[in-house]
Amino acid sequence: MSSRTIVVGDIHGCYDELIALLEKAKFSADDHLISVGDLITKGPKNREVLELFMSDKRLTTVIGNHDLQLRRRWNGEDVELKPAQKETHKELKPDREAFCSFLNRLPFMIDLGTHLVVHAGVRPNVELFSQTTGDLTRLRTLGGDRESEDGTPWYDEYRGDKVVLFGHWPAPEPRRGKKAIGLDTGCVYGYNLTAYIIESDEFVSVKAEKAYDPS
Repeated sequence: MSSRTIVVGDIHGCYDELIALLEKAKFSADDHLISVGDLITKGPKNREVLELFMSDKRLTTVIGNHDLQLRRRWNGEDVELKPAQKETHKELKPDREAFCSFLNRLPFMIDLGTHLVVHAGVRPNVELFSQTTGDLTRLRTLGGDRESEDGTPWYDEYRGDKVVLFGHWPAPEPRRGKKAIGLDTGCVYGYNLTAYIIESDEFVSVKAEKAYDPS
């Protein structure tokens, strides 16, 4: 069987669901898993998720806004942590050196040629090298406030060469634009963990065991 590239939505510490998803997708020695970021916060097993990504060469990820916030804090920036981020900070602190070293190496985008993996999105009609950190990790809609859910979703206007695979904005089903697929299906909120297999253009998903973050 030839190797596959499987792109998974926001994991948020949902380690058990990730393992179930890999089993369901029959993840093999030749396959690659790429995460859209937000490996951690809000869910129950942040350490296990990070350790898996750090130890298995088949797994890679871009950085998500929650991962980035912790990275910035550990690198000495004066950033305010949200309650869920504080909890994760506490959980991971004993091994912060190893975890911080891992987070420091994470890219904001992974270019697969035909596809591009980012955490949140890209601004339409803006060159990739001109996208800001904020756009790549927090963009939802076009307008004054990129984090607002009210407005035109960026992926409705995006017509770039590459299909963008992203997360960050949870929805019950994968979000679809002409050239974009959103994979955050709200696992940590009790919905599903979803992945997209590029080569076969198919989705695989598993149900969350529970709503870890009822908000």
